[in-house]
Amino acid sequence: MNKTDKKFYLVREDVLPEAMKKTLDAKELIERGKAESVWEAVQRVDLSRSAFYKYRDTVFPFHTVVKEKLITLFFYLEDRSGTLSQLLSTVASSGCNVMTIHQTIPLQGRANVTLSLNTSGITMEIEELLSRLRKMEFVEKVEVLGSGA
Repeated sequence: MNKTDKKFYLVREDVLPEAMKKTLDAKELIERGKAESVWEAVQRVDLSRSAFYKYRDTVFPFHTVVKEKLITLFFYLEDRSGTLSQLLSTVASSGCNVMTIHQTIPLQGRANVTLSLNTSGITMEIEELLSRLRKMEFVEKVEVLGSGA
């Protein structure tokens, strides 16, 4: 199964691993402003930061996915000054809201970036946005890792 063929499941809370439940609790603390940082949130729910980062982009409360149209995109970018800024500008001009950003340390002139986007306000078709992103001179690859709702 390649990255674009990922499956999604609706799972009852009582069968989720404890780390996933705590990740959801930590995310809620941050969203509600009851924790000012990831460190504070994970301390309050007794979760390691590594577990939080492992699950934060993979587990969502059902109501969040239903009301928001989420899509996760993976980019393979050339490491040049201003590339992330240009990428985010293109995403913003499409009406999407960036939910999360994860960027690796550039190696051999390349960096991986994963964006989770709320597309509920998008002003064009997703395929048009993907086409625009793929045409950017510093973008070597764009993949849709997942989408919901």
